[in-house]
Amino acid sequence: MKLIKLFFVSALLISQPLIAQEKIPAESIRPKMQWFQDAKLGIFIHWGIYAVNGVDESWSFYNKLISYDDYMKQLNGFTASKYNPSDWADLIQQSGAKYAVMTTKHHDGVALWGTKQDHFNVVRNTPAKRDLLAPLFSALRERKLKVGTYFSLIDWSRNDYDQFKKDSVRYKLKDQLARWKQFQQFFQSQIQEISDLYNPDLFWFDGDWEHNAEEWESVKVRNNILAKNPNAIINGRLAGYGDYVTPEQNIPVTKPAYNWWELCMTINNNWGFQFRDTNWKKPNEIITLFADVIGNGGNLLLDIGPKEDGTIPKEQRDVLIELGKWNRKHDRAVFETVAGIPKGHFYGPTTISKDSTSLYLFLQAQTSGPIMIKGLVNKIKDIKVVGSETALPHKVVGKISWSPVPGLVFVDVPRSELDPYMTVLELKLEGPVKLYVGHGGFN
Repeated sequence: MKLIKLFFVSALLISQPLIAQEKIPAESIRPKMQWFQDAKLGIFIHWGIYAVNGVDESWSFYNKLISYDDYMKQLNGFTASKYNPSDWADLIQQSGAKYAVMTTKHHDGVALWGTKQDHFNVVRNTPAKRDLLAPLFSALRERKLKVGTYFSLIDWSRNDYDQFKKDSVRYKLKDQLARWKQFQQFFQSQIQEISDLYNPDLFWFDGDWEHNAEEWESVKVRNNILAKNPNAIINGRLAGYGDYVTPEQNIPVTKPAYNWWELCMTINNNWGFQFRDTNWKKPNEIITLFADVIGNGGNLLLDIGPKEDGTIPKEQRDVLIELGKWNRKHDRAVFETVAGIPKGHFYGPTTISKDSTSLYLFLQAQTSGPIMIKGLVNKIKDIKVVGSETALPHKVVGKISWSPVPGLVFVDVPRSELDPYMTVLELKLEGPVKLYVGHGGFN
């Protein structure tokens, strides 16, 4: 007979590598990651001049879909004329998110603050003529939300950066080391500005694929950030020197083999605002993938793309509002839980309370009628529908009195109790979760 026992502590102390390169020992960063693990949901914000014409952020000129000169002409149309940071922060809070990550500069090199470096920024080069980061970060912090800053390491607008368009380079790094050193000084200075001005709780880097850790001076970047704020969290796109991994768009089929991870996902098909992209994800689709993410111990970083004037499209607002309603109803099953039980015991996402005595079952689509749990050793004290608190009876079948092998638990869920998006059941257990993982019979 094989039994496994799941406790809160064991759920946190998973014996897995932190990041693929294993540069940073997990034990050295574990305490500061607690708020991140509890957060579950963050909102990603891609905002920049690319919203003027509704083109791909930076990639449109890199992939030669538009000329670089035409792309940069969007500077003249970026007004932020209806930008309301308090409204943004209210909406983010209403969604249930615990943190937000804002683009400070994408690969196009246009900074959303008045950088002291001699380079493009919205204060000097657009009609917006103001720092767009500070007021949002203040509004987020007033609402007790954590602040994250996206920063592109690569900068295709800088002449001292070696890369430019697809299949095009400005120079070979090994031939012009002084030119590369100048770029290193530039991006280090911009990161230091962000650190000094905004003191982010989380740094979200991007673009590390074009160079290695030595060329990005990843150790120096990390050390400088932590010198200012020892509790700052760094994502995994710093060439091996981050604290957690960030799969993009495609939800992992199985639980990633890392201590902490975050799925970044768009509400439609694109990160920034695009007029032609109307393939909006529905609330039930977002909630379904969110449940899958938290059931596998991760966070969802859900992206929105405001228009150039700072308004957030209604379709995006509606998704965040509906997601927030669902989160408030199912709060205890979502936030401050840990990853659920292994696949095979229940056909759907699950989470576990931190004391490991409550098991939450997320019912896919409009699942009603009898649902089944396999291998649950614990006796069940009661079962409730989260939100309505309706008590449900359960039945154990296949349990043989002389065998330690548990029976199958069936719960009949009436259609009248179904949530419009995803129903959640709470199983209160006698003691921490125990699961049978054998093959039945006498083994």
